[in-house]
Amino acid sequence: MRFLSLLFLFTFSVNAQDTAYARKVIKYLTSERCFGRGYIHGGLETAEKYLISEIKKKKLKPLVHETYTQSFFHSVNIFPGKCNVRINGKKLRPGIDFILKPNSCSVKGKYYLTQKDSANFIQLNGEQKLKLHLKKRLTYSVENSSSTSCVIELDTAKFNEAPKKIELNVKSKVVSNFESKNILSFIAGTSDSVIVFSAHYDHLGGMGNKTFFPGANDNASGVSMVLNLIDYYTAHQPKYKTVFIFFAGEEAGLLGSKYFVESEVLDLLKIKFLINLDLLGTGDDGIMVVNGAIHTKQFDLLNRLNSEKNLVKQIKKRGKAANSDHYWFSEAGVPCFFIYTMGGISAYHDVYDVEKTLPLTDYVDVFRLITAFVEKL
Repeated sequence: MRFLSLLFLFTFSVNAQDTAYARKVIKYLTSERCFGRGYIHGGLETAEKYLISEIKKKKLKPLVHETYTQSFFHSVNIFPGKCNVRINGKKLRPGIDFILKPNSCSVKGKYYLTQKDSANFIQLNGEQKLKLHLKKRLTYSVENSSSTSCVIELDTAKFNEAPKKIELNVKSKVVSNFESKNILSFIAGTSDSVIVFSAHYDHLGGMGNKTFFPGANDNASGVSMVLNLIDYYTAHQPKYKTVFIFFAGEEAGLLGSKYFVESEVLDLLKIKFLINLDLLGTGDDGIMVVNGAIHTKQFDLLNRLNSEKNLVKQIKKRGKAANSDHYWFSEAGVPCFFIYTMGGISAYHDVYDVEKTLPLTDYVDVFRLITAFVEKL
């Protein structure tokens, strides 16, 4: 009985440490200093420096350059300055009452309602340059260019009066050569074959000087899992060379992973399996495995291990999908899964995806499942 009690206490402390470290990472990455890990106010660069400092503490080897980074360049439309909107004299809150369509151009002035069409667009002064769009839920994304119009999306639950007059000062800017950086490191194994763990650390950035999108579930949670996996394989010598990649540019169109695959800095033929981790902060309804319907042998192994160890509630599978950084590896013939958790909170690409409401329901069980799966490959 005493042995069982000690075993229980040891197991509990390990699990508590895993989630405690995860929360520490998620809290930092979702803080104002990282400003949505995007393209204004140095947010992405701050997150990059933090992750490199964590990797150096863990004494990992750089995969390509001594800086641990791989730079690539792309364009992005940003809102670095003023982002002020008033409707009928009422000042609206960015991210809460309204969101700018991410390819919106700069607009300043006063406008009056002239027309409402069937697509829920409201044209002001008959100009195509400015439109209001009524939506049930406000979500943001990233665009690489600017259009000739500014679209302001309004939350219908918070704004239920007819907009008659709008006053606004919105400043956008296209950065044509933004430098993003993948972060690459590895632990040597006893085999030439390679296992890859990946997660994107970029998110959506923000609008103006105060509003940013924290991205706790998407994807500070996946980043924290990869960091925990680094700790695990540092303590448990892996059989295979184990590569850890934090991708940038995912939200801008899977740009970082595409660049990495095309750069050929890693022999893709040596990759035994890649596991991409995104949206790992819940788990009430189990996990989804993208490519599970393609790699049936590996999916069956994952399912069998889950049943034996009684871990996550269920494992569902999907076919091929271009919805995260596994995609370009899959297209290149690399066997891979993209794993994400299901159920729980519904915050996604909005200002409500914060650390304090992220439950981490099945975080430890997913960690156990992943490490057990790799051990049996």
